[in-house]
Formats: sequence, structure tokens, C-alpha cells
Amino acid sequence: MKTSLDHLSPESRQDLELISTLILEYLSDKCEMIILYGSYATGNQVVYDQRTDYGIPTFYMSDYDIMVVTSTRFKKAVIGNIFTKIKERYYKEKGIENIRFIPTIQFITESIYDLNKAIDKRRYFYYDLKKKGIVLHDSGKYQLAPLRKLRMSEVKEMAEEYFRKKFPVGQEFINLAKDSYRRENYVISSFNLHQACENFYRTVLLTFTLYTEKGHDLESLASKVKIHSLEYAKPFPRNTEKEEYLFQLLIDAYVQARYNPDFVVTKEEIEILIPKVEIMQEITERICRKQILFFQQESQKEEGYFPVEYEEDQVLKDKPES
Repeated sequence: MKTSLDHLSPESRQDLELISTLILEYLSDKCEMIILYGSYATGNQVVYDQRTDYGIPTFYMSDYDIMVVTSTRFKKAVIGNIFTKIKERYYKEKGIENIRFIPTIQFITESIYDLNKAIDKRRYFYYDLKKKGIVLHDSGKYQLAPLRKLRMSEVKEMAEEYFRKKFPVGQEFINLAKDSYRRENYVISSFNLHQACENFYRTVLLTFTLYTEKGHDLESLASKVKIHSLEYAKPFPRNTEKEEYLFQLLIDAYVQARYNPDFVVTKEEIEILIPKVEIMQEITERICRKQILFFQQESQKEEGYFPVEYEEDQVLKDKPES
């Protein structure tokens, strides 16, 4: 795997050095590898982009996508708590109160055994990670499994299957949210809207990368799908206090709607949220079908194997309209 960060700015290299240092401090000898993947690894990162989409002013910055490879499996709550502490230390060390204007960190973790199993099974996300990722730390104790070639037709079939199974789940949760709204149970309606959003986000990730991490963090999922389409800024732009409040309400609903008897959601809030989630539904279906079409066209025009070499943005830019 690659190890050079020469394509990045000195500030980005310093950030990644700090992140690696903090990971090793908290995980000690349990950390076997730290791998940078995504836009900062490929050189397609967006440092800062401010624009107006659909009449809504928005901004976007690429995240630092970091995979932490450990010698043992961690319970989700344990590793999640460790990553939270690392992020807090990172922002504190940066000395910047408004974290919306510096790159945030998106962590995923795998044990070395699970990672090699996934690479050996030719799962696209892991294949692509090994091919394009950059090693920030390597204990030298383990080696990654060799890459095996995957036919583009196989990628298309897997993406299509994921879409076929996951997208209807999001649709059903919208129906349940509307039913709860009609019965004036606005709290449960908010929970169902959270679930609809989560499933639409996962539909995009599974269709585009054949991978989605575990967990129910809408903020993390939203950040990841923006890599594949900035249209996701349309339903939840988060550019005003009201918009931020509505998105936070959905985040809170996953736990609060089930366990907090004092959690309050109004009729007016649900009436605003349902159309927003329906916009998500439309965007999800359209861009996923376009991505599946891209995989199909690639499988038809080549007799070789996947992954083919293509520019990161080509997936969305070069495909004909479906």
C-alpha cells in the first residue's frame, strides 16, 4: 500500500500526524494499522466549498476518513467511546471552537482478521481501500491479504441486490411515519422518519461502495453520502438554527422517542420533516439507479475485471441520464 502524503498540504499532513499520534496513545499495542482512505487519500478532497444549491446556501468540506485496524475485535460502545475521546482531543489540540470549518474525522474500525477476510471475499470497499488507501501507521506484525480481481458484473449484481433490499425499507418507514402522524403520535412519527433517513443513507452507501458501517448516527451517515452526491444538502441544509434543530431532532428521535417520556415533537415539526424525507427518497432512488446503470455499462463494455481505473468524480459526471 501507499505511504506518501506528498500530495497533501503541510497543514493536512500535520492533522493526520496528530490523529495518528492520538490513536496510538489511546489504543496502544492494540492498533496494528492506521489507513487513510477516501478523498484525502486520492487527492480529490474539498478543502472548502461554499455554494447555493436549490436556492439554499451551503458549504462542504471533505472529512479525514480513517480506518483503524486492531489486533482484536472491540465492542462497538467501547471503541466508539475511544474514538469520541480522540476527536475531542483533536479539536482541543487544534484550538478551534467552531469545528464546522476544519476537517472532521470519520472513523471506522476492523480487526486485522475481519479486514483480511473482507479483502479475500473481494468486497469492493475493502478492495478499493487497499488499492487507494495510504498507510499512516503499520506495526509490522501483520500483512493484508492479496488483492483478488472482481468482475464489474459482480459489482453491479451486488449493488442492485443491496438497492432492491434496502431502499424499500426506507419507503416503508415513511409510510409508518405518515400513519403515526395521522394518529397524532408525533413522537413515534419522528422515530420512523429517523429510520427512513438511516435506510436511505445506507441504500446510497451500499449501492455505491457495497459497504456501510454499523450504528445509527445520522450525522456520520450524512457526511459519507455527500461524497457521492451533494444533492443531499437539499433536504437538510443545516444552514440556519431552525434547520439544525430539525436535523438534530431526527438524530435524537432514535433514542428519545423510545425511552424518554418527556420527549416532545410537534405536529408542525412532523409536517416539515415528512416532505424533507420524501425529497431524500427521490434523490436516493435516482442516484442509485444511475450508479447501477454505470456499473452495468462498464460490465458490458469491458471484458476485463474490476476495479477499472476511473476518476473519482466520473461515477456521477460521465454517466448518461437514466
